[in-house]
Amino acid sequence: MLKSLQQNIEITNLSNFKTKAFTKYYFEINNENDILNLKEILEFAWKNTLKVLFVWAWTNMLFAFNLFDWIVIKNNLKWYDYNENTKILEVYSSEKITQIALDLENNYNQNIWHRFIWLPGSVWGALFWNAWCFWLETENNFLKAIVYNLSTNKLETLTKDELNFSYRSSLFKQTKNYFIIKIYFDLSKIVEKYSSDVDNIKFRKELQPKWNSCGSFFKNPSKENSAWSLIEWVWLKWFIYNNAYFSDKHANFLMTLKDNWDYKDLIYLIKLAQEKVLSKFDLLLENEVQIITN
Repeated sequence: MLKSLQQNIEITNLSNFKTKAFTKYYFEINNENDILNLKEILEFAWKNTLKVLFVWAWTNMLFAFNLFDWIVIKNNLKWYDYNENTKILEVYSSEKITQIALDLENNYNQNIWHRFIWLPGSVWGALFWNAWCFWLETENNFLKAIVYNLSTNKLETLTKDELNFSYRSSLFKQTKNYFIIKIYFDLSKIVEKYSSDVDNIKFRKELQPKWNSCGSFFKNPSKENSAWSLIEWVWLKWFIYNNAYFSDKHANFLMTLKDNWDYKDLIYLIKLAQEKVLSKFDLLLENEVQIITN
């Protein structure tokens, strides 16, 4: 047993759904020196046939277990610097993207990330999923990322051409073979379609719930078919099953009525929505939120 690993730790609050969950082994990365422990932790995991799960601020995950029999590694790397002359943003991966967007506007009069205000999650998550907000995608300003390769146990620098960006996806989602340490963005690049008259802050306040949810649960099957409209068409908006329900504000927001509840209620509604939409429209709703199982 490694001294660096804590045992039998509650991780309920590491997911916005806050379903009751524990992990057998737990480790936190609070600074770059802690990254040096990853090699021995990964070797310990391999020798003992243990899975490793990385989590970060406001994680976009549903814990579908009571006890995770493997290792959870929490990323706490936070700090950023914005150079007003070069317009380069350097940021650690666990910084909350909405806070950075607010700071850029309030402290630097820089509104290029205005669309990311009130976007839940970390910079890691935004890059992992290539977050999209009213025509602004994370990839638009991405420059490079400093990562720890979990296979080679070496530090690497990845450029935009290597990240294989697509709609709600990136290399990090496709391979899950990297721990993202630090990211660089070029905020001098302006997205033409970004000049929309949508007030995203008002939109999120009025049309999106904020608590006990991980944001939009399903991907949109196509530009013509939004997940929320399909869920409404099968009469599941504001449908409640025990402690879980689809929001009355936005049907693609899966919610819980109380914290520390059983994940099984959420899983039931997820499968119900997928079955009904597939039956009525012959369209498969794919999860945007990761469902983590043992």
